[in-house]
Amino acid sequence: MSTRAEEVLVEDITDERGADAAAILNEGKDAALRGWLVPAIIGSAFLMQTLNATSINNALPSMAREMHVEPLRLNLAITMYLLASAVFLPISGWMADRFGAKRILMIAMVAYASASAACGFANSLPELVAFRLAQGCAGAMMGPVGRLVLLRTTPKNELVGAMSVVTMPALLGPVVGPVLGGAIVTFVSWRWIFFLNLPIALAGVLLVRAFVPNVKEQDTTPIDWPGILLTGFGLAGLILGFENLGRDALPPLAVAGLFGGGLACLGLYWAHARRNPNAIIDLHIFRIRTFQASVLGGAFFRLVPGATPFLLAMLLQVGFGMTAFAAGLMTFISAVGALVMKTTAPPILRRFGFKTVLVVNGLICAATYMVYAFFRIDTPHWQIMIALAVGGFFRSLQFTSLNGMAYADLEQAQMSRGTTTASMAQQFMQSVSIGVAATLLHFLMLRRGETHLTGAAVAPAFAIIGAFTLISLFWFLRLPANAGDEMNNRAKA
Repeated sequence: MSTRAEEVLVEDITDERGADAAAILNEGKDAALRGWLVPAIIGSAFLMQTLNATSINNALPSMAREMHVEPLRLNLAITMYLLASAVFLPISGWMADRFGAKRILMIAMVAYASASAACGFANSLPELVAFRLAQGCAGAMMGPVGRLVLLRTTPKNELVGAMSVVTMPALLGPVVGPVLGGAIVTFVSWRWIFFLNLPIALAGVLLVRAFVPNVKEQDTTPIDWPGILLTGFGLAGLILGFENLGRDALPPLAVAGLFGGGLACLGLYWAHARRNPNAIIDLHIFRIRTFQASVLGGAFFRLVPGATPFLLAMLLQVGFGMTAFAAGLMTFISAVGALVMKTTAPPILRRFGFKTVLVVNGLICAATYMVYAFFRIDTPHWQIMIALAVGGFFRSLQFTSLNGMAYADLEQAQMSRGTTTASMAQQFMQSVSIGVAATLLHFLMLRRGETHLTGAAVAPAFAIIGAFTLISLFWFLRLPANAGDEMNNRAKA
């Protein structure tokens, strides 16, 4: 072989190896983006929502004083946000499929920040509620669309790890929110709680534009307007019914009408969805046992995240007389426990499996939550903080398990409506939990013959809600032993 031929052969081999090396390098970069960067960017949208939610709970007593209303009435600002989110969630998956998830996510982040700024300028409860409704509409687009991007770009065996990453930025909200919100309320003004979303939204939009893939379906189904209207009115009726249960704002007949109308609309939707292949919520996916256990069984457990910040704010500030800043310092430890758990959730699920974790950890979560009922004004602060940290730790594992298992047996074609359905259930239960918690406090106050909220009236609510979460075990115990093993590589092991 000539020297020139040898040189050409060497060049060809080098080029081939170089191409292979470049392909491997690009594949590694794509895996890195899929593994942590894209989930972290999507988590920035959740960060805005959780930061706002945890901060506003700590600010409720101060906001009530400035707006000259009872603190319990301020739960309306939280409930209306969650109501708008639940009502507008059905359209989010269709819009992501039709226009592209990346575009919808950026628009939603800008709209959320704009509505947040408007909330900061509100001067009365009706104004705040109106702007919170707008904020909820935008928030309805962010969460499900972000999850949809993750589900369609991540293999199932990497999904639990990716979901742990995507929730880490969101967990910064509960960690920072109570302290930051308390400091803002104590030293500046509650209005800055809403203005904080503006720089986060700007950074999020720039990162989404640069790194997040534009995932959308090639063929989108026609939008189900009758289904959207029926589910919207149905959920609104039930949420407003729970919000006004046992109150004097509406007569009992009107409250009964809200419940009756809501249930009737959902019944009509059930009949509509059975004969419509393009129904906005695919009821057939509830036949999948893992999805059913996550959504229906998990619904009872999800009473906790909505009720806890509200109840703790009422207990520590109204009942124990703490400042917003002191209460924030006390409660942020719960989110620290949740953040620590995120790093340990995947190996725990690989070792024990979804069924064992959900059953055993569900019992632990209920017990640790009921311990909060023993908090008194003279309870040492370190004991309260330890109880909150332990509770946050185990609840985080439960939520990670529920969120991951929901998608274990869904096909790619079911991901869009599955994500929408799961998100609607979560928002609905958070909305209901706020109304249930406020109504429960109202009844506990009346039972004690009190006209003003006290710590003694708030404490039993933790025990009642903690016991109620045990209903979820009915679904968890019926799961097969290998439920969701593909999600955490347990089947391969």
